Amino acid sequence: MSQTYQPKKRKRARSHGFLVRKQTTSGQNIVRRRRQKGRKKLTV
Repeated sequence: MSQTYQPKKRKRARSHGFLVRKQTTSGQNIVRRRRQKGRKKLTV
């Protein structure tokens, strides 16, 4: 069997990155909550 997860940096950033998060209200809420929690990395 081959591994199912073939990581790609660009695809990961384009689907879960900071700029994508900030485009929607819910995404902004995610970033806000992670800031409040004190996360070192907010997004990918």
